[in-house]
Amino acid sequence: MMSKSPELLLPAGSLEVLKTAVVFGADAVYIGGEAYGLRAKAKNFTVDEMAEGICFAHEHGVKVYVTANVLAHDEDIRGAQQYFEELKEICPDALIISDPGMFLTARERCPEIPVHISTQANNLNYKTFRFWHELGASRVVTGRELSLAEIREIRGQIPDDLEIETFVHGAMCVSYSGRCILSNYLAGRDANRGNCAHPCRWNYAVMEETRPGEYMPLYENERGTFLFSSKDLCMVEHLPDLIAAGVDSLKVEGRMKSALYVASVGRAYRKALDNLKEDPELYQKNLPWYRREIGSCTHREFTTGFFYGKTDRNAQDYESSAYHKEYSYLGLVGETEADGCFRLEQRNKFTVGEKIEVMKPDGRNVEAKVLCIRDENGAEMESAPHAKQKLLVRLDMVPEPFDILRRQEEQDRRPEGGPVRIDVARDF
Repeated sequence: MMSKSPELLLPAGSLEVLKTAVVFGADAVYIGGEAYGLRAKAKNFTVDEMAEGICFAHEHGVKVYVTANVLAHDEDIRGAQQYFEELKEICPDALIISDPGMFLTARERCPEIPVHISTQANNLNYKTFRFWHELGASRVVTGRELSLAEIREIRGQIPDDLEIETFVHGAMCVSYSGRCILSNYLAGRDANRGNCAHPCRWNYAVMEETRPGEYMPLYENERGTFLFSSKDLCMVEHLPDLIAAGVDSLKVEGRMKSALYVASVGRAYRKALDNLKEDPELYQKNLPWYRREIGSCTHREFTTGFFYGKTDRNAQDYESSAYHKEYSYLGLVGETEADGCFRLEQRNKFTVGEKIEVMKPDGRNVEAKVLCIRDENGAEMESAPHAKQKLLVRLDMVPEPFDILRRQEEQDRRPEGGPVRIDVARDF
């Protein structure tokens, strides 16, 4: 039996997703404000939303970390001074920073908030870890280029009170520790200031300099060639190796992902960590369930990245940059009314009479039939076609707040015609 389980750190790009992450198993959640984080296209949080999210998380015993990991220009530093003063009032559990100037500004303006050093700082050796520790950092996020053997060596060379955080799941970047200039060069959008256009996922062709405008495709298949598109990282099958290497926090990428994605991945890793702590044999037994649940949400093909040595061509997806999608996200269950209907903000279309799936934090996936859909004014509807419409819904079972509603895509329906069921009492 494992004495200590590492922290499970989940992403959130909105208040709804933060609450979902908390309910579906996070030990900590990382979020970004409206500036100074590296996901400008995420919904992100106002200061008031951060305060509400931090309060909700703390009520459930979950920590919240705020990203401020841009590579800052002078104008960013000036604005960050006031921003850190505002964060001081709402008490996040840590700031995630990569730029030394932002680090010094945070230490000046809100020294009581711990600082974690982002992977963007290229943290690849024990001297770097010691450097940040001596300046006052409490945690360093490893560069994604590190192997498990290198992380284990770093753990042995740094103070015991300096935590190691490592990405274990999600999208990988073609550039070194995510420091990319492709987006700036090709699209005029600076990835290092939170505005990446993701040119690594584009389809490319070759143009010979004496034939301007004459494009010659590099055929890998009929759809073209995706030169830079990495597979997604997935380490759920290798948690014992990560723990043995001395990793304190397991980080899931995805601040632009949906509540369904965060719930699916978070629940799988939560169950895996809990099973491993209880009994390594139980963890091994349930590996197929973890894989299946992670595979049920939007994802690319999977890789173990650099953890077991340098990557080769098998870490890249040359055929497509598209996601695999088995389920559609319908919405997050809200409060239940006296008549048995519950509130829901719709995310994808569903209809009366349709069979859907209720995804629960404890690991169960419960099939349910839609009995009734009404709009906010009480008018009955046959279907819910309008994204983000606020609805009242009744099913043939009563879901709980923060349950996830999802629908399996037709092309991915399982032969048995129903959701995968797990005997929670026996297996978890």
